[in-house]
Amino acid sequence: MSRNIVIVGGGAAGYFAAANMDGLPAGVSVTILEKSNKTLSKVKVSGGGRCNVTTSTDQVGALVKHYPRGEKQLRNLFKAFGPEQVRAWFEQRGVALKTEPDGRVFPASNDSQTIIDCLRNEAQRLGVKVQYGAAVQAIEKVGAQYELLLANGEKLMADYLLLATGGHPKAAAYSWLTDLGLEIEAPLPSLFTFNIPDFPLVSLSGTAVPNAEVKIAGTKLSHDGPLLITHWGISGPAVLKLSAYAARELAGKDYQFQVLVKWDASWNEDLIRNWVADNRSSQAKKKISNSPLKPLTQRLWAALLEMAGVDGEMRWADLPKKMANKLINSMVSMDLTVKGKTTFKEEFVTAGGVKCGEVDFKTMQSRKFEHLYIAGELLDVDGVTGGYNFQNAWSGGYVAARDIVSKCQG
Repeated sequence: MSRNIVIVGGGAAGYFAAANMDGLPAGVSVTILEKSNKTLSKVKVSGGGRCNVTTSTDQVGALVKHYPRGEKQLRNLFKAFGPEQVRAWFEQRGVALKTEPDGRVFPASNDSQTIIDCLRNEAQRLGVKVQYGAAVQAIEKVGAQYELLLANGEKLMADYLLLATGGHPKAAAYSWLTDLGLEIEAPLPSLFTFNIPDFPLVSLSGTAVPNAEVKIAGTKLSHDGPLLITHWGISGPAVLKLSAYAARELAGKDYQFQVLVKWDASWNEDLIRNWVADNRSSQAKKKISNSPLKPLTQRLWAALLEMAGVDGEMRWADLPKKMANKLINSMVSMDLTVKGKTTFKEEFVTAGGVKCGEVDFKTMQSRKFEHLYIAGELLDVDGVTGGYNFQNAWSGGYVAARDIVSKCQG
Protein backbone atom coordinates (compact mmCIF):
# COMPACT_ATOMS: atom_id res chain seq x y z
CA MET A 1 0.00 0.00 0.00
CA SER A 2 1.40 3.40 -0.97
CA ARG A 3 1.76 5.97 1.78
CA ASN A 4 2.89 9.59 1.72
CA ILE A 5 5.18 11.27 4.23
CA VAL A 6 5.04 15.05 3.83
CA ILE A 7 7.51 17.42 5.46
CA VAL A 8 6.48 21.08 5.53
CA GLY A 9 9.62 23.23 5.49
CA GLY A 10 12.97 22.69 3.81
CA GLY A 11 15.12 24.09 6.60
CA ALA A 12 17.47 22.36 9.02
CA ALA A 13 14.85 20.30 10.91
CA GLY A 14 12.82 19.30 7.87
CA TYR A 15 15.77 18.41 5.67
CA PHE A 16 17.54 16.48 8.43
CA ALA A 17 14.35 14.48 8.98
CA ALA A 18 14.20 13.70 5.26
CA ALA A 19 17.86 12.63 5.29
CA ASN A 20 17.08 10.15 8.09
CA MET A 21 14.13 8.38 6.48
CA ASP A 22 16.20 5.32 5.55
CA GLY A 23 14.58 1.93 6.06
CA LEU A 24 11.13 2.83 4.74
CA PRO A 25 9.14 -0.01 3.14
CA ALA A 26 8.58 0.02 -0.62
CA GLY A 27 5.77 2.30 -1.74
CA VAL A 28 6.31 4.96 0.94
CA SER A 29 7.22 8.37 -0.52
CA VAL A 30 8.80 11.37 1.20
CA THR A 31 8.15 14.91 -0.05
CA ILE A 32 9.49 18.21 1.30
CA LEU A 33 7.23 21.21 0.69
CA GLU A 34 9.26 24.44 0.57
CA LYS A 35 7.40 27.74 0.15
CA SER A 36 10.40 29.59 -1.33
CA ASN A 37 12.61 28.68 -4.29
CA LYS A 38 15.49 27.32 -2.18
CA THR A 39 16.01 25.03 0.78
CA LEU A 40 18.41 25.32 3.75
CA SER A 41 18.77 29.09 3.30
CA LYS A 42 19.36 29.68 7.03
CA VAL A 43 22.04 26.99 7.08
CA LYS A 44 23.71 28.79 4.18
CA VAL A 45 24.10 32.15 5.94
CA SER A 46 24.61 30.98 9.52
CA GLY A 47 27.93 31.50 11.25
CA GLY A 48 29.00 34.06 8.68
CA GLY A 49 28.59 31.49 5.92
CA ARG A 50 30.53 28.81 7.83
CA CYS A 51 27.53 27.12 9.58
CA ASN A 52 27.92 26.58 13.31
CA VAL A 53 26.69 22.96 13.07
CA THR A 54 26.50 22.17 16.76
CA THR A 55 28.37 22.44 20.05
CA SER A 56 30.95 20.32 21.88
CA THR A 57 28.78 20.46 25.03
CA ASP A 58 27.64 16.85 25.34
CA GLN A 59 26.50 16.60 28.97
CA VAL A 60 22.71 16.98 28.76
CA GLY A 61 22.35 18.92 32.02
CA ALA A 62 24.85 21.54 30.83
CA LEU A 63 23.50 21.52 27.27
CA VAL A 64 19.89 22.38 28.12
CA LYS A 65 21.01 25.44 30.13
CA HIS A 66 21.64 27.16 26.79
CA TYR A 67 17.92 27.21 25.96
CA PRO A 68 15.87 30.07 27.48
CA ARG A 69 12.73 28.19 26.43
CA GLY A 70 12.40 24.39 26.19
CA GLU A 71 15.06 23.42 28.74
CA LYS A 72 12.94 20.80 30.50
CA GLN A 73 11.47 19.21 27.36
CA LEU A 74 14.79 18.99 25.52
CA ARG A 75 16.34 16.64 28.07
CA ASN A 76 14.67 13.56 26.60
CA LEU A 77 15.32 14.71 23.05
CA PHE A 78 19.05 15.24 23.59
CA LYS A 79 19.41 11.93 25.42
CA ALA A 80 18.05 10.28 22.27
CA PHE A 81 20.13 12.28 19.79
CA GLY A 82 22.53 14.91 21.08
CA PRO A 83 25.59 16.82 19.85
CA GLU A 84 27.83 13.74 19.93
CA GLN A 85 25.43 11.88 17.63
CA VAL A 86 25.13 14.90 15.31
CA ARG A 87 28.91 15.16 14.95
CA ALA A 88 29.16 11.42 14.27
CA TRP A 89 26.32 11.59 11.71
CA PHE A 90 28.06 14.21 9.57
CA GLU A 91 31.52 12.66 9.97
CA GLN A 92 30.22 9.24 8.91
CA ARG A 93 29.05 10.89 5.70
CA GLY A 94 32.43 12.40 4.91
CA VAL A 95 32.06 15.85 6.51
CA ALA A 96 35.18 16.70 8.50
CA LEU A 97 34.36 18.88 11.51
CA LYS A 98 36.46 21.09 13.77
CA THR A 99 35.83 22.37 17.28
CA GLU A 100 36.86 25.94 18.10
CA PRO A 101 38.17 26.96 21.56
CA ASP A 102 34.74 28.32 22.59
CA GLY A 103 33.09 24.93 21.89
CA ARG A 104 31.43 25.82 18.60
CA VAL A 105 31.63 23.14 15.92
CA PHE A 106 32.07 24.02 12.23
CA PRO A 107 32.80 22.07 9.05
CA ALA A 108 36.58 21.94 8.55
CA SER A 109 35.97 23.50 5.12
CA ASN A 110 34.67 26.70 6.81
CA ASP A 111 31.90 26.59 4.22
CA SER A 112 28.22 26.01 5.02
CA GLN A 113 27.77 24.56 1.53
CA THR A 114 29.56 21.44 2.79
CA ILE A 115 26.70 20.82 5.24
CA ILE A 116 24.05 21.63 2.63
CA ASP A 117 25.59 19.28 0.06
CA CYS A 118 25.74 16.46 2.63
CA LEU A 119 22.06 16.83 3.54
CA ARG A 120 20.93 17.11 -0.08
CA ASN A 121 22.98 14.12 -1.18
CA GLU A 122 21.60 11.98 1.62
CA ALA A 123 18.00 13.00 0.91
CA GLN A 124 18.52 12.42 -2.81
CA ARG A 125 19.98 8.97 -2.13
CA LEU A 126 16.80 8.11 -0.23
CA GLY A 127 14.60 9.31 -3.08
CA VAL A 128 13.17 12.34 -1.26
CA LYS A 129 11.28 14.74 -3.53
CA VAL A 130 11.34 18.52 -3.01
CA GLN A 131 8.46 20.71 -4.18
CA TYR A 132 9.33 24.43 -4.35
CA GLY A 133 6.89 27.34 -4.20
CA ALA A 134 4.64 25.17 -2.05
CA ALA A 135 3.27 27.35 0.76
CA VAL A 136 0.77 25.52 2.97
CA GLN A 137 -2.31 27.59 3.77
CA ALA A 138 -4.43 25.08 5.66
CA ILE A 139 -4.35 21.56 7.08
CA GLU A 140 -7.43 19.43 7.66
CA LYS A 141 -7.64 16.02 9.31
CA VAL A 142 -9.52 13.70 6.97
CA GLY A 143 -9.95 10.30 8.54
CA ALA A 144 -6.49 8.93 9.29
CA GLN A 145 -4.89 11.33 6.78
CA TYR A 146 -4.10 15.03 6.53
CA GLU A 147 -5.25 17.19 3.61
CA LEU A 148 -2.93 20.11 2.85
CA LEU A 149 -4.18 23.11 0.89
CA LEU A 150 -1.38 25.00 -0.87
CA ALA A 151 -1.43 28.69 -1.76
CA ASN A 152 -1.62 27.78 -5.47
CA GLY A 153 -4.83 25.86 -4.85
CA GLU A 154 -3.25 22.40 -5.04
CA LYS A 155 -4.33 19.79 -2.49
CA LEU A 156 -2.09 17.03 -1.14
CA MET A 157 -2.79 14.10 1.13
CA ALA A 158 -0.35 12.95 3.80
CA ASP A 159 -0.38 9.78 5.90
CA TYR A 160 2.42 11.17 8.07
CA LEU A 161 2.99 14.90 8.41
CA LEU A 162 6.02 16.70 9.86
CA LEU A 163 5.76 20.45 10.40
CA ALA A 164 9.17 22.14 10.40
CA THR A 165 8.60 25.63 9.03
CA GLY A 166 10.82 27.47 11.53
CA GLY A 167 9.94 30.49 13.62
CA HIS A 168 8.16 33.63 12.46
CA PRO A 169 7.94 37.03 14.16
CA LYS A 170 4.23 37.57 13.43
CA ALA A 171 1.42 35.71 15.16
CA ALA A 172 -0.65 35.75 11.95
CA ALA A 173 1.87 33.38 10.37
CA TYR A 174 0.66 30.64 12.73
CA SER A 175 -3.07 30.95 11.93
CA TRP A 176 -3.10 27.75 9.83
CA LEU A 177 -1.85 25.89 12.92
CA THR A 178 -4.34 27.43 15.35
CA ASP A 179 -7.10 26.60 12.82
CA LEU A 180 -5.98 22.98 13.04
CA GLY A 181 -6.25 23.12 16.82
CA LEU A 182 -2.66 23.62 17.99
CA GLU A 183 -1.91 26.12 20.75
CA ILE A 184 0.62 28.87 20.01
CA GLU A 185 2.83 30.89 22.35
CA ALA A 186 2.96 34.46 20.99
CA PRO A 187 6.11 34.89 18.87
CA LEU A 188 8.74 37.42 19.90
CA PRO A 189 12.26 38.18 18.70
CA SER A 190 15.19 36.63 20.56
CA LEU A 191 18.95 37.13 20.09
CA PHE A 192 19.21 40.85 19.35
CA THR A 193 21.59 43.67 20.11
CA PHE A 194 20.78 46.80 22.14
CA ASN A 195 20.38 50.17 20.42
CA ILE A 196 21.60 53.12 22.50
CA PRO A 197 20.94 56.54 20.91
CA ASP A 198 23.47 59.22 21.92
CA PHE A 199 25.78 56.41 23.03
CA PRO A 200 28.69 58.07 24.87
CA LEU A 201 31.11 55.37 23.68
CA VAL A 202 30.14 55.34 20.00
CA SER A 203 33.63 56.52 18.99
CA LEU A 204 34.97 53.23 20.39
CA SER A 205 33.00 51.10 17.91
CA GLY A 206 34.79 47.78 17.49
CA THR A 207 36.21 47.76 21.03
CA ALA A 208 35.61 44.49 22.89
CA VAL A 209 36.05 43.32 26.48
CA PRO A 210 36.32 39.59 27.25
CA ASN A 211 33.90 39.13 30.17
CA ALA A 212 31.52 41.97 30.96
CA GLU A 213 28.29 41.69 32.94
CA VAL A 214 25.15 43.24 31.47
CA LYS A 215 22.06 43.64 33.66
CA ILE A 216 18.52 44.91 33.02
CA ALA A 217 18.07 47.64 35.63
CA GLY A 218 15.38 46.92 38.22
CA THR A 219 15.42 43.16 37.55
CA LYS A 220 17.54 40.12 38.40
CA LEU A 221 18.11 39.50 34.70
CA SER A 222 21.80 39.62 33.83
CA HIS A 223 24.38 37.80 31.73
CA ASP A 224 28.12 37.89 31.42
CA GLY A 225 30.48 37.16 28.55
CA PRO A 226 32.28 39.01 25.76
CA LEU A 227 30.84 42.46 25.04
CA LEU A 228 31.32 44.47 21.85
CA ILE A 229 30.84 48.23 21.50
CA THR A 230 29.18 49.03 18.16
CA HIS A 231 28.29 52.21 16.31
CA TRP A 232 24.66 51.80 17.46
CA GLY A 233 25.10 50.43 21.01
CA ILE A 234 26.31 47.16 22.50
CA SER A 235 26.45 43.60 21.19
CA GLY A 236 28.44 40.41 21.76
CA PRO A 237 27.51 37.16 23.53
CA ALA A 238 26.71 38.84 26.88
CA VAL A 239 24.07 41.03 25.23
CA LEU A 240 22.71 38.35 22.90
CA LYS A 241 22.27 35.82 25.71
CA LEU A 242 20.58 38.43 27.89
CA SER A 243 18.22 39.38 25.04
CA ALA A 244 17.21 35.72 24.73
CA TYR A 245 16.56 35.09 28.41
CA ALA A 246 14.79 38.45 28.80
CA ALA A 247 12.91 38.27 25.47
CA ARG A 248 9.40 38.47 26.94
CA GLU A 249 10.26 41.08 29.58
CA LEU A 250 11.96 43.34 27.02
CA ALA A 251 9.07 43.00 24.57
CA GLY A 252 6.78 44.09 27.42
CA LYS A 253 8.92 47.20 27.84
CA ASP A 254 8.69 47.86 24.07
CA TYR A 255 12.50 47.61 24.06
CA GLN A 256 12.85 50.83 26.10
CA PHE A 257 14.85 50.11 29.26
CA GLN A 258 17.95 50.85 31.31
CA VAL A 259 20.91 48.52 31.23
CA LEU A 260 23.82 48.42 33.72
CA VAL A 261 27.25 47.42 32.44
CA LYS A 262 30.06 46.11 34.61
CA TRP A 263 33.16 46.02 32.44
CA ASP A 264 34.47 42.87 34.09
CA ALA A 265 32.10 40.35 35.66
CA SER A 266 34.59 39.55 38.44
CA TRP A 267 34.61 43.13 39.73
CA ASN A 268 32.49 44.54 42.55
CA GLU A 269 32.27 48.04 44.01
CA ASP A 270 34.46 47.27 47.04
CA LEU A 271 37.22 45.79 44.88
CA ILE A 272 37.30 48.82 42.55
CA ARG A 273 37.04 51.29 45.42
CA ASN A 274 40.04 49.62 47.09
CA TRP A 275 41.94 49.66 43.80
CA VAL A 276 41.34 53.40 43.41
CA ALA A 277 42.37 54.04 47.03
CA ASP A 278 45.52 51.97 46.56
CA ASN A 279 46.45 53.90 43.41
CA ARG A 280 45.97 57.22 45.19
CA SER A 281 48.68 56.21 47.65
CA SER A 282 51.03 53.85 45.78
CA GLN A 283 50.74 55.56 42.34
CA ALA A 284 50.21 59.07 43.69
CA LYS A 285 52.42 60.91 41.16
CA LYS A 286 51.38 58.86 38.13
CA LYS A 287 48.92 60.13 35.54
CA ILE A 288 45.54 58.45 35.97
CA SER A 289 45.28 57.97 32.19
CA ASN A 290 48.36 55.74 32.23
CA SER A 291 46.85 53.23 34.67
CA PRO A 292 43.92 51.35 33.09
CA LEU A 293 42.73 48.33 35.03
CA LYS A 294 42.76 45.21 32.89
CA PRO A 295 40.84 44.19 30.83
CA LEU A 296 40.02 47.83 29.92
CA THR A 297 41.74 49.02 26.77
CA GLN A 298 43.57 52.33 26.85
CA ARG A 299 40.87 53.95 24.71
CA LEU A 300 38.00 52.62 26.83
CA TRP A 301 39.76 53.74 30.01
CA ALA A 302 40.24 57.25 28.53
CA ALA A 303 36.52 57.37 27.68
CA LEU A 304 35.49 56.30 31.21
CA LEU A 305 37.75 59.00 32.67
CA GLU A 306 36.18 61.61 30.41
CA MET A 307 32.65 60.53 31.39
CA ALA A 308 33.63 60.92 35.05
CA GLY A 309 35.00 64.39 34.33
CA VAL A 310 38.59 63.32 35.08
CA ASP A 311 41.33 65.14 33.16
CA GLY A 312 43.68 62.56 31.70
CA GLU A 313 46.65 64.60 32.85
CA MET A 314 45.50 64.48 36.47
CA ARG A 315 47.63 62.52 38.94
CA TRP A 316 46.12 59.88 41.23
CA ALA A 317 46.96 61.98 44.30
CA ASP A 318 44.82 64.83 42.95
CA LEU A 319 41.69 62.78 42.18
CA PRO A 320 38.74 64.37 44.04
CA LYS A 321 36.37 62.04 45.91
CA LYS A 322 33.37 63.06 43.79
CA MET A 323 35.18 62.21 40.55
CA ALA A 324 36.48 58.98 42.06
CA ASN A 325 32.90 57.93 42.87
CA LYS A 326 31.78 58.70 39.31
CA LEU A 327 34.69 56.71 37.90
CA ILE A 328 33.97 53.72 40.14
CA ASN A 329 30.31 53.81 39.12
CA SER A 330 31.18 53.91 35.41
CA MET A 331 33.39 50.83 35.88
CA VAL A 332 30.98 48.62 37.84
CA SER A 333 27.54 49.98 36.97
CA MET A 334 27.49 52.17 33.85
CA ASP A 335 23.87 53.16 33.28
CA LEU A 336 22.84 53.19 29.61
CA THR A 337 19.44 53.93 28.06
CA VAL A 338 18.36 51.36 25.48
CA LYS A 339 15.80 52.42 22.88
CA GLY A 340 15.23 49.59 20.47
CA LYS A 341 16.94 46.50 19.14
CA THR A 342 18.75 45.27 16.05
CA THR A 343 18.69 41.74 14.65
CA PHE A 344 22.01 40.00 15.13
CA LYS A 345 23.46 39.50 11.61
CA GLU A 346 21.19 37.15 9.64
CA GLU A 347 20.52 34.93 12.64
CA PHE A 348 16.95 35.93 13.43
CA VAL A 349 15.62 33.67 16.15
CA THR A 350 12.06 33.58 17.45
CA ALA A 351 10.87 32.92 20.97
CA GLY A 352 7.38 31.48 20.81
CA GLY A 353 5.62 29.11 18.44
CA VAL A 354 3.76 25.85 19.03
CA LYS A 355 3.61 25.28 22.78
CA CYS A 356 5.94 22.58 24.02
CA GLY A 357 3.08 20.81 25.79
CA GLU A 358 1.57 20.02 22.37
CA VAL A 359 4.36 17.55 21.58
CA ASP A 360 5.78 14.35 23.06
CA PHE A 361 9.53 15.08 22.89
CA LYS A 362 10.35 11.36 22.97
CA THR A 363 8.89 11.05 19.46
CA MET A 364 8.11 14.67 18.41
CA GLN A 365 4.54 13.52 17.69
CA SER A 366 1.59 15.76 18.50
CA ARG A 367 -0.26 14.77 21.66
CA LYS A 368 -3.57 15.66 19.95
CA PHE A 369 -3.10 14.30 16.45
CA GLU A 370 -1.68 10.89 15.57
CA HIS A 371 0.95 10.85 12.82
CA LEU A 372 1.44 14.64 13.06
CA TYR A 373 4.95 15.71 14.10
CA ILE A 374 6.51 19.08 14.89
CA ALA A 375 10.23 19.89 15.07
CA GLY A 376 12.71 22.74 15.10
CA GLU A 377 12.11 26.39 15.79
CA LEU A 378 8.40 26.14 14.96
CA LEU A 379 8.14 24.98 18.57
CA ASP A 380 8.46 27.39 21.48
CA VAL A 381 12.12 26.40 21.84
CA ASP A 382 15.08 28.65 21.22
CA GLY A 383 18.74 28.59 22.09
CA VAL A 384 21.49 31.15 22.46
CA THR A 385 24.27 31.47 19.86
CA GLY A 386 26.79 28.67 19.61
CA GLY A 387 25.10 26.00 17.48
CA TYR A 388 22.26 25.35 19.91
CA ASN A 389 19.37 26.23 17.59
CA PHE A 390 20.70 23.90 14.90
CA GLN A 391 21.18 21.19 17.52
CA ASN A 392 17.48 21.45 18.42
CA ALA A 393 16.61 21.22 14.72
CA TRP A 394 18.80 18.18 14.02
CA SER A 395 17.61 16.37 17.15
CA GLY A 396 13.92 17.00 16.56
CA GLY A 397 14.14 16.13 12.87
CA TYR A 398 16.02 12.90 13.57
CA VAL A 399 13.73 11.66 16.36
CA ALA A 400 10.60 12.46 14.33
CA ALA A 401 12.02 10.68 11.26
CA ARG A 402 12.94 7.53 13.13
CA ASP A 403 9.53 7.35 14.81
CA ILE A 404 7.79 7.73 11.44
CA VAL A 405 10.00 5.05 9.88
CA SER A 406 9.29 2.73 12.82
CA LYS A 407 5.53 3.17 12.43
CA CYS A 408 5.73 2.59 8.67
CA GLN A 409 7.71 -0.60 9.21
CA GLY A 410 5.19 -1.80 11.74
